Amino acid sequence: MPASELVEKILRLKEKKGAVILAHNYQPPEIQDIADHLGDSLDLSRLAARLEEKIIIFCGVHFMAETAAILSPDKKVILPDPKAGCPMADMIDAEQLHLLQEKHPGAVTVMYVNSTAEVKALTDICCTSANALDVVDSIPEEKKIIFGPDQYLGGWISLQTDRSMILWNGFCPSHQKIMPEEIRALRGKYPEAIVMVHPEVNPAIEAEADIALGTGSMIKFAGESDATTFIVGTEVGMCYRLEKLYPEKAFIPASPNAVCPNMKKISLEKILASLENLGPVIAVEKEIADAARTAIERMIEIG
Repeated sequence: MPASELVEKILRLKEKKGAVILAHNYQPPEIQDIADHLGDSLDLSRLAARLEEKIIIFCGVHFMAETAAILSPDKKVILPDPKAGCPMADMIDAEQLHLLQEKHPGAVTVMYVNSTAEVKALTDICCTSANALDVVDSIPEEKKIIFGPDQYLGGWISLQTDRSMILWNGFCPSHQKIMPEEIRALRGKYPEAIVMVHPEVNPAIEAEADIALGTGSMIKFAGESDATTFIVGTEVGMCYRLEKLYPEKAFIPASPNAVCPNMKKISLEKILASLENLGPVIAVEKEIADAARTAIERMIEIG
């Protein structure tokens, strides 16, 4: 079926069923184009909680749809491809976190929103790359902090806040595909460009950058900056979002290899099937959801 016909059917069915489509900044261009709302994890978490629509088509990965389902237990949250997971989120489970907490009694547990519902249920407060610094700053200085699953985001926070943290050894495979020599080569080609990278990159990449920012902050920074060329060190889908917002500026991926295969599993065909079948629904067991909701709501309150 031609893409234009798919889009027409999706829009018609979405209206008929009273659904809304949310899409992460890393989604493919055709998914970004059809979405009602685009954003990073924090943006979409907030939106899911306050939208009037009772059917949410979540174009992202599993932990994001879980978060929306936790915040909106009265809504039907649908992930067009339930196999769209997050390797980083799978790098720590509830049992592993519980054992770490037993080793550090009294520590405050901060977990990146890129984590499973079971892990969030054991967490004191979640964070995203957008508000991680504010979350850590809100914790009394005398308190130890357990942070996971991303060791690189945690290390970046530690440097920015001068807080010592107990870091879990997780990481984002897609961000680790960006190489220092790629950025150096692009700097040679675009000497006027600003290099902005995501805090999920490793320190060798951050050392090559001008600034480290979450995806939401990248959007704000690019819009406010006088610069017209940017080298973007995150998942390649972010460049399409930036180009749409600021067509007068140029956005160059730091590496063509920084692709999240799970983010690319969502397709127009799968969105259409989700609207037709109203599934696959992402549901979280009530006891786990209730425990996880507290950590997520604390994150949202900090902003």
